Amino acid sequence: MALMSETSPNTSMKVLVFAAIVEVGTGLALVIDPALVIALLVGESKSTEGMQLGRLAGVALIALGFACWPSRGAESAAPAFRGMLFYNVMVALYLAYLGTLGHLSGLLLWPGVALHFVVALWLVWTWLIVRRTKTAQK
Repeated sequence: MALMSETSPNTSMKVLVFAAIVEVGTGLALVIDPALVIALLVGESKSTEGMQLGRLAGVALIALGFACWPSRGAESAAPAFRGMLFYNVMVALYLAYLGTLGHLSGLLLWPGVALHFVVALWLVWTWLIVRRTKTAQK
């Protein structure tokens, strides 16, 4: 268990940093060229409202990425973990819905589903390791 307790904070930081980088990158892409990102995810969309909402979503993703970036000396990353976990589960489910029942498809739709699902699993796995380590230390 000693090895696990040494690696869990490092793993926690890695998963949060990875998820934050992905969301900031996606957010920047949406702000810069929402039409391209939307086309890659769900196919063609040329509505002006969709582009405006895409940019708004991009700003929100950048904020999420910065909000979930782990800080040094923070006692708990639990709020960031909860936020990022909820976000990744919901995005994976919604994109899967769009691809199946919504009959939309873009080049990156299913890789996006897989990425968000894997990040959600990684967050849960990391949370379980941290929880198990804290229990073992008591």
